[in-house]
Amino acid sequence: MCENCECSKDIQKNSIYLPEVAILKEKKKMTDVDSFFVFELKDRSLGHLPGQFAEISIPGIGEAPISISSPPSDDNTFEMVIRNIGSVTNAIHNLEPGDSVGIRGPFGTSFPMNNLKGENLLFVTGGIGLVPARSAIKYALEHREDYKEITIMFGCKDPSQRLFTDEIEEWKKRDDVNFIETVDTCNPGEWDGNVGVITTLFSKVPNIDPKNTYAIIVGPPIMYKFVIMSLHDLDFSDKRIIVSLERRMKCGVGKCGHCQMDNIYVCQDGAVFYYDDIKHLKEAI
Repeated sequence: MCENCECSKDIQKNSIYLPEVAILKEKKKMTDVDSFFVFELKDRSLGHLPGQFAEISIPGIGEAPISISSPPSDDNTFEMVIRNIGSVTNAIHNLEPGDSVGIRGPFGTSFPMNNLKGENLLFVTGGIGLVPARSAIKYALEHREDYKEITIMFGCKDPSQRLFTDEIEEWKKRDDVNFIETVDTCNPGEWDGNVGVITTLFSKVPNIDPKNTYAIIVGPPIMYKFVIMSLHDLDFSDKRIIVSLERRMKCGVGKCGHCQMDNIYVCQDGAVFYYDDIKHLKEAI
């Protein structure tokens, strides 16, 4: 590549194209396929907002977009939960503290926490959807005085797939948070909580006020349709429903087209959207 090449100048000018080194500081297994990671940048904080993602690269293997699970912080560390489902994520799972990765980002839109001040918050999370939602949940709890009632719904396939179990127990004990969860299935004697899909939890939350509540939905694609139907049954406006559509993303910079929905690139225009803005897109939900 020549020195005067326009591509070279563009890459040098835009650091989003260049990974920087992050060191793995902590690693902890959470489920049979999910592990918790703490990474540290050398010279700066990641500078992310709740709901954003970053690209992690392993030299010689590839790169993958991963949700950031921690709230914004002034220090140089950030947290992720990564599911082992491919060559890049498998390589990350094989890392040990002290090993390094490449990091680009943060990318994408964020949960509009400033716009939600003074409102009730209803988090509806399914499976690994709790990972990006956790960044907003912890942000709201760190700024508890800015929000009214906070309700967190969490559902997963079975008890073995529950994430952040220690934090969940803390949330359950708080008198300023309403936390309820469910599992789709369980073996006899394995679980004493609610059994059923996540929409079965709506009947257990009395007096949800749709005019003063924002619903934040993060989970597997099949969950969205039925959760939104339940919110409509409660008279929620589409302007008060916020969704995260982290799927099919690859490059993070709107170049590869993997995440394109009509004229929208999820990695650039999302992944967080007000439902009212994308409900007309057949591929969205």
